Amino acid sequence: MQSSGYRADFSPASLCEIDRFFDDQSKEGAAKRGGLLAADLGSRIFALGCYVCEVLRRDRNGEWLADDADEQGEVNLEVYLPDGTRCWPVQRVIKRLKNGQEDSIAAWGISLGLRFSSVPILQPRGSFSKLFGR
Repeated sequence: MQSSGYRADFSPASLCEIDRFFDDQSKEGAAKRGGLLAADLGSRIFALGCYVCEVLRRDRNGEWLADDADEQGEVNLEVYLPDGTRCWPVQRVIKRLKNGQEDSIAAWGISLGLRFSSVPILQPRGSFSKLFGR
C-alpha cells in the first residue's frame, strides 16, 4: 500500500485509505484493468482483509480467530472484540470490492467503535462531483 502512495500505518484513519484504494483500483464490483487488483486478486483481498483485521485488533484490543479446519478459513477470519462483538474483515473487504462505497471500510470501522483521531476530507467522485463541478 505505502509503496503505491496509500498511507498504511495501522491507525483507524488509515481505513479511509483502504476505501480510497478501492475507489482508485476497482469499478462496478471488479478490479480495474491494469490496476493493483488486476493480478492476484484473491491474495490481495486477503491481505487487505488482514490489514483491516489488525487495525481493529490494535485499536479495540481484539483477538484474531481462525479455524484451520474451515475450508474457507481465509474468508472467515474473525476478530473478536472485548465487548463481545464478532466481525469478519475479509468478508467486509470482499463486500467493499463488490458493492463500492456503500460498504465503506472506514464507516464500518466507526460502527465498530474505532477511534479516529483524524479523518481526511475525501473529494467526491463520479456523478456527484460532475453535478457540483468538482
